This record gives sequence, structure tokens and C-alpha cells, in this order.
Amino acid sequence: MDKAVTEAQDCMETAIASCVKDKEDIPIPSKLEKGDYPIRLPAQTAAKTALYIAMRKSNLSNSELARRLGSDEKEIRRMIDPWHSTKLPRIEMALSVLGFNLSVSMESAA
Repeated sequence: MDKAVTEAQDCMETAIASCVKDKEDIPIPSKLEKGDYPIRLPAQTAAKTALYIAMRKSNLSNSELARRLGSDEKEIRRMIDPWHSTKLPRIEMALSVLGFNLSVSMESAA
């Protein structure tokens, strides 16, 4: 079961990367039912996904967010790319510019 959950997580990351690449909405997760296993994104992927969703909600282009952050558009592309490493404070800053806060939670792994 652990292997299946790990593979499902990888599939979900790939699907999100595809949505970002194709500039599509990211589907809302379905509610868990009894016997379902939650699939959680790695923290950085979750933060990047939140930024992508916030940008779409704000109807803001990569170029405009880059201008507001005083950065290059290429940095914004990297910030929403799930396969590119980005420092969390930079993602938080971008979310803040869009009027959002990043929240992190912890729960038991059991």
C-alpha cells in the first residue's frame, strides 16, 4: 500500500505540472470516503500549487507578478514549476503580493 500511495503522489505531481504547463485550472480534491487513502503533496509542491491557484484567481500574468516582485518573468515560471526548487520565503512573498498567506500544518503520520 505504501508503494501505491507513493506512486499516486507522483502521479498527482505530474498532473499538476501538466495543468501548470497547459495553463489549466487545477481540479479541486475530492472528499475522502471511508477506506480512502489521502494523497498529500510535498510541502514545496503544495506551496507552488497554491501560488499558481492564487495567480489564476487574481487573473495575474507571470510578467505582472514579476514586475510587482521586482524580478524577472523567468523566476515566476520557475516558482510555479513543481520540478524546480524555489525557496519558501520567495513563494510566501509572491503570495503576499497577491493578497494571500501561506499556511503550514502538521499532523501525525500514523
